Order: sequence, then C-alpha cells, then structure tokens
Amino acid sequence: MKTSPFERVDDTVASFRWRPELDVERIPAPQRIAPSSLAIEASVVTTTGSEVGSGRLIVLHDPDGNPAWDGTFRFVSFCRADVDFDMVNDPLLSEVGWTWLTEALNDAGADYHDASGTVTAVSSRSFGQLATEADRAEVEIRASWTPVFSTDDEVASHIAAWQALLCTTAGLPPLPDGIIPLSGRLDH
Repeated sequence: MKTSPFERVDDTVASFRWRPELDVERIPAPQRIAPSSLAIEASVVTTTGSEVGSGRLIVLHDPDGNPAWDGTFRFVSFCRADVDFDMVNDPLLSEVGWTWLTEALNDAGADYHDASGTVTAVSSRSFGQLATEADRAEVEIRASWTPVFSTDDEVASHIAAWQALLCTTAGLPPLPDGIIPLSGRLDH
C-alpha cells in the first residue's frame, strides 16, 4: 500500500537519528492551520545535564497546496538559547542568526524557497530585591520555509537542517563529516 506524502514525512521524522545532545519528543501539533501537521520539541542538553537551548519544529501539509506557502508543505521552526550577555548587544547577532538558518539548509542540501522569519536578541538585568539574580541574554530564531523534496533522503535533509540550526543556536559545534549520531527512533 502506498503511503501519502505526509505519512512519508512523518515516518522520516520518527526514524531520524538525532544527535545525542538532543532530547526530542512529539508534542501536540496545531490542528487548524493545515489538514495534516506534526510537531516535535527538543531540548539541547550538555553532558552535565544542563539545558542550553530548546526548539520546536512543526510540519504543516495541505495536499491541495497553500498559496501563502507556494507549496503543499511548510516547515515552521522556533529555536532559543542563552547567549553571553555581551553577545546580545552585538548589532550583527540578528544577521548572523539568520545566516545560521540559511547555512543549515544549504549545508544539509535541503532545497527550499520562501523562507521567512525573525531573529530576536533580548537581555534582562535584575534590580532591587532581584539584584542578586544573574544577568540573562538569549537569542530566538523563528523561521519558516517551503521545502522541496520528492525522496525520503530529501525530507531528512530538512530535518537535519533544523537539527543543525538548533545546535548552532545553542552553541554546539557541528558533527564532523562522516560521524553519525547513535540515538534511537522518535516514538509516534
């Protein structure tokens, strides 16, 4: 029996080999945006157990196509990570954050179009009775793109690109060429 394009994407997400630093799980997907959707959430965790970043990926599918996407699929991403307090004041951080997305897609060989999004850098400093709390700074990358794929490997390239974006945002170095993470399947 043939599987639908959405089922193939769902299977690819479920069998994807995630980096060991990622704790990935399915979450409820939005129901009103598209006829079919899936969502995952990931935490980037250090070997000491500290969370250094998090993200969500939502895959939307409308078999009839959506003029706003100029396609039948849309990938919607959110990545967030703490950064050095001084880094958040760098005027180039937003441009660099957007480059992380486009480089992740290009490096993974993920064909796409109509990418859009925002990069937000925020900092907070506590005062008064909260003055003992540490300064905080974080970067958020919200992005979406229309993927172009026809094979399972091409689908996997978009998942790999999202993983790379999340890891880069959280400050993890890329895996060396030829290294494959040894993590299990994502349960449905």
